[in-house]
Amino acid sequence: MSSTLKIVDSLENRVSKMLHKLVVLEQKNQKLSQELATATQNTKRLQQEISGWEEKYQTLKIANSMLGSDNNKKEAKLKINTLIREIDHCIAQLAE
Repeated sequence: MSSTLKIVDSLENRVSKMLHKLVVLEQKNQKLSQELATATQNTKRLQQEISGWEEKYQTLKIANSMLGSDNNKKEAKLKINTLIREIDHCIAQLAE
Protein backbone atom coordinates (compact mmCIF):
# COMPACT_ATOMS: atom_id res chain seq x y z
CA MET A 1 0.00 0.00 0.00
CA SER A 2 2.78 2.34 0.85
CA SER A 3 4.39 1.97 -2.58
CA THR A 4 1.08 2.89 -4.23
CA LEU A 5 0.90 6.06 -2.14
CA LYS A 6 4.46 6.93 -3.10
CA ILE A 7 3.61 6.50 -6.77
CA VAL A 8 0.48 8.64 -6.42
CA ASP A 9 2.43 11.33 -4.54
CA SER A 10 5.11 11.25 -7.20
CA LEU A 11 2.50 11.62 -9.94
CA GLU A 12 0.85 14.50 -8.09
CA ASN A 13 4.18 16.26 -7.77
CA ARG A 14 4.93 15.78 -11.45
CA VAL A 15 1.49 17.02 -12.48
CA SER A 16 1.85 20.02 -10.18
CA LYS A 17 5.25 20.86 -11.68
CA MET A 18 3.90 20.47 -15.21
CA LEU A 19 0.94 22.75 -14.44
CA HIS A 20 3.31 25.34 -13.00
CA LYS A 21 5.50 25.13 -16.11
CA LEU A 22 2.36 25.52 -18.24
CA VAL A 23 1.36 28.69 -16.39
CA VAL A 24 4.87 30.12 -16.70
CA LEU A 25 5.01 29.33 -20.43
CA GLU A 26 1.57 30.85 -21.03
CA GLN A 27 2.68 34.05 -19.28
CA LYS A 28 5.86 34.12 -21.34
CA ASN A 29 3.85 33.52 -24.51
CA GLN A 30 1.51 36.40 -23.67
CA LYS A 31 4.46 38.72 -22.99
CA LEU A 32 6.11 37.75 -26.29
CA SER A 33 2.83 38.30 -28.14
CA GLN A 34 2.60 41.80 -26.70
CA GLU A 35 6.20 42.51 -27.65
CA LEU A 36 5.52 41.27 -31.18
CA ALA A 37 2.46 43.50 -31.48
CA THR A 38 4.47 46.50 -30.29
CA ALA A 39 7.32 45.72 -32.69
CA THR A 40 4.84 45.33 -35.57
CA GLN A 41 3.28 48.71 -34.81
CA ASN A 42 6.72 50.33 -34.65
CA THR A 43 7.67 48.75 -37.97
CA LYS A 44 4.50 50.05 -39.65
CA ARG A 45 5.05 53.51 -38.22
CA LEU A 46 8.66 53.57 -39.38
CA GLN A 47 7.70 52.33 -42.85
CA GLN A 48 5.14 55.14 -43.14
CA GLU A 49 7.74 57.63 -41.99
CA ILE A 50 10.26 56.33 -44.53
CA SER A 51 7.64 56.51 -47.25
CA GLY A 52 6.91 60.13 -46.32
CA TRP A 53 10.58 61.05 -46.37
CA GLU A 54 11.07 59.34 -49.74
CA GLU A 55 8.15 61.30 -51.16
CA LYS A 56 9.57 64.55 -49.80
CA TYR A 57 12.96 63.66 -51.26
CA GLN A 58 11.48 63.02 -54.71
CA THR A 59 9.59 66.32 -54.53
CA LEU A 60 12.76 68.14 -53.53
CA LYS A 61 14.72 66.56 -56.39
CA ILE A 62 12.09 67.69 -58.89
CA ALA A 63 11.97 71.18 -57.40
CA ASN A 64 15.76 71.46 -57.66
CA SER A 65 15.61 70.36 -61.28
CA MET A 66 12.98 72.95 -62.06
CA LEU A 67 15.03 75.67 -60.41
CA GLY A 68 17.83 75.12 -62.88
CA SER A 69 19.86 72.37 -61.33
CA ASP A 70 21.39 70.16 -63.99
CA ASN A 71 20.98 67.11 -61.80
CA ASN A 72 17.80 65.12 -62.34
CA LYS A 73 16.52 67.27 -65.25
CA LYS A 74 15.44 64.12 -67.04
CA GLU A 75 13.36 63.05 -64.06
CA ALA A 76 11.73 66.48 -63.85
CA LYS A 77 10.86 66.38 -67.55
CA LEU A 78 9.38 62.91 -67.21
CA LYS A 79 7.32 64.02 -64.20
CA ILE A 80 6.06 67.09 -66.07
CA ASN A 81 5.14 64.93 -69.06
CA THR A 82 3.27 62.53 -66.78
CA LEU A 83 1.37 65.43 -65.21
CA ILE A 84 0.51 66.82 -68.65
CA ARG A 85 -0.81 63.42 -69.76
CA GLU A 86 -2.94 63.19 -66.63
CA ILE A 87 -4.33 66.70 -67.25
CA ASP A 88 -5.05 65.83 -70.90
CA HIS A 89 -6.85 62.67 -69.75
CA CYS A 90 -8.97 64.68 -67.31
CA ILE A 91 -9.81 67.25 -70.00
CA ALA A 92 -10.81 64.46 -72.38
CA GLN A 93 -13.10 62.96 -69.74
CA LEU A 94 -14.70 66.35 -69.08
CA ALA A 95 -15.24 66.89 -72.81
CA GLU A 96 -17.26 63.68 -73.13
